Amino acid sequence: MFIRLFFEEMLFSPKWYHWPIIILLFPLSLLYGVSMWIRRKCIKKNEYALPIVSVGNLIVGGTGKTPFVIALVSLFDNVVVISRGYGRKSKGLVEVSHQGKILTDVNKSGDEAMLMALSLPKASVIVSEDRTLAITRAKELGATLIVLDDGFNRVDIKKYEILLEPPKIENYLTFPAGPLREFYFTRNNAENRVKENEGFSREVKIENPTTRMILLTAISNPKRLDEYLPPSVIKKIYYEDHAYFDEEVLKQYLKTYNATSILCTSKDRVKMKGFDIPISEMKLKFIIDDAIIAQIKAYIEQGTHR
Repeated sequence: MFIRLFFEEMLFSPKWYHWPIIILLFPLSLLYGVSMWIRRKCIKKNEYALPIVSVGNLIVGGTGKTPFVIALVSLFDNVVVISRGYGRKSKGLVEVSHQGKILTDVNKSGDEAMLMALSLPKASVIVSEDRTLAITRAKELGATLIVLDDGFNRVDIKKYEILLEPPKIENYLTFPAGPLREFYFTRNNAENRVKENEGFSREVKIENPTTRMILLTAISNPKRLDEYLPPSVIKKIYYEDHAYFDEEVLKQYLKTYNATSILCTSKDRVKMKGFDIPISEMKLKFIIDDAIIAQIKAYIEQGTHR
């Protein structure tokens, strides 16, 4: 865990002791960034005769794509959400839900896709490595709007781009020396660039809080949760992003630290279904600004995607 946290700190908030490694990795970062820029310039965009909205980010790790997708999709009818299904134990195209009806389990869907499926009773959710195949299936299901989760780097699809930006970036290098998936200037390809308090706001509440909680989470850059944690959190345990949990191990944590509950995110909670342990859940809700919603509706209604 120490090694993972060391490199996460290097990507998101580098200190003086990270710079020798950053300098060593810089040639690889430059090569990667150039290759991604060439890819973006050369690949032809395919049209699919219906509106497609992408919610993505420029950095590796989380910027709130999943809660943003949930907030956005809840405003429309007959939407199909397409995700890659990170962390799932399956391959190929899997229909996670159809208009709110859950069709599979979290092992086959992945945690983020299952959270979206459970949170969107009017929408359908598909996971697939092949986004083109998933779009075809969404059209067969009669979708009038497709939302791509984490779609900014899918340059082969003509779509309306919403780019979620972090509150601040301390390392502007591309991966592996920095957190950027592409050069920073590629952000200008997005129709909408939003960040917290500049396009959306968030509400965070803890459901079923207790007096001695262990924060246990499997998300990228987990330190971003710190500002929302109450004093009753006595221990923090970080897993790899998308990791699965063992009920007996969690019971042992509760015993070892004399804790009264496990505190987790909603993304983690979907992987604890059926666990016989006390769970406190950190619930996150995004409220999208009316101006952003109006721009998205204008894109959907203008018909240039047909």
